[in-house]
Amino acid sequence: MKIIIQKFGGTSVSTKERRGQVVSKVKEALQKGFFPVIVVSAMGRKGEAYATDTLLSLVDDNFKRNNLQAVDMLMCCGEIISAVVISNMLINEGIESIPLTGGQAGIITNDSFSEAELLYTNPENIIKVIKLGKIPIVAGFQGITEEGYLTTLGRGGSDTSACILGEALKADEIEIYTDVDGIMTADPRIVKEATLINTISYNEIFQLADQGAKVIHPRAVDCARKANIPIVIKNTMNNSKGTLINDFGDTNKGKIISGITHLNNRTQVTIKLNDNKNNNNYRYLLEILAKNNVSLDLINIFPTEQIFTINSNKKKKVEEILNKNKLVYKFTDDCSTIAIVGIGMRGVPGIMAKIINTLGENSIEILQTADSNMTIWCLIKSEYVDIALNLLHKAFNLGE
Repeated sequence: MKIIIQKFGGTSVSTKERRGQVVSKVKEALQKGFFPVIVVSAMGRKGEAYATDTLLSLVDDNFKRNNLQAVDMLMCCGEIISAVVISNMLINEGIESIPLTGGQAGIITNDSFSEAELLYTNPENIIKVIKLGKIPIVAGFQGITEEGYLTTLGRGGSDTSACILGEALKADEIEIYTDVDGIMTADPRIVKEATLINTISYNEIFQLADQGAKVIHPRAVDCARKANIPIVIKNTMNNSKGTLINDFGDTNKGKIISGITHLNNRTQVTIKLNDNKNNNNYRYLLEILAKNNVSLDLINIFPTEQIFTINSNKKKKVEEILNKNKLVYKFTDDCSTIAIVGIGMRGVPGIMAKIINTLGENSIEILQTADSNMTIWCLIKSEYVDIALNLLHKAFNLGE
């Protein structure tokens, strides 16, 4: 039996018309000889009746902060409603189906409510449903603890649910349906010349997703990569072939760069040795921050200074830590990180030079850089992000 996982996001199930398209996609999979396992998100976005953010608005902020287990229980409701509604529509079309919670589908997690981690998958129940010839409709974004408490998997959790089940069921393919045609070379809302990426590797899309591209969550990519199951990002509303994500990417494209993305709300932290000569905490700075659960990006360590970036919402916490340890520091606010990603840049000279020249010729100052074998990061002031993305997209011929 060829199993295919079909995950439908919130916009894909938000209206009766779009839910009709979901049914059509399920029928297409059956006609192609696949047995589909469906994963669904909550219906729509904030303001719509059963969207996750709408459900969260029913309780106050203090309750949400202090009752994470109860909040997870509330957040699970949206996906459960979607699963039942889609099951209803399939049955009306003569397609037998059974709605399941994430826990009933066998996703067993720890008790880190709101950001639960997978412990293991027990697909016994979902396999029984499949053997009955009935299509499982699984509520995404959720699991259950060994003690029976509902949990949620964090942002992008429905994508992660799909890939967890894909691995457990040894699926042939995972389809992620959304409201865009696939993965673009840049955010089309900013770069009008952005084009569809036909094929991309797990490693490349992981970098793009981790650095701000929002079409798929990096945890889901990592899960599919480990199981070596191809993912296809598709549009629920049309027949676009979408973007294929696999182990090798597009070996015939001939392009050095695959895509460009960005992260806003970054703050640069600079700590100079000369300002902290008599403070032993300077030497152990990174260890101190790690013990306080502060995540750092773009870390550059020089003989005379240490420079790194943080999410701007962590600035107050970092400021308190640095003051407590009597360190002298400088914050540079309103920054953004641009990430240029491409498996083809390995061993190719001149990529960084082109980036520096392209931005420098347009008076965009680069505050910091970092690189790996397939990604180059540049930190700039946020006011220049849109211009920089368009300039770099053009410089690397991504619109062709």
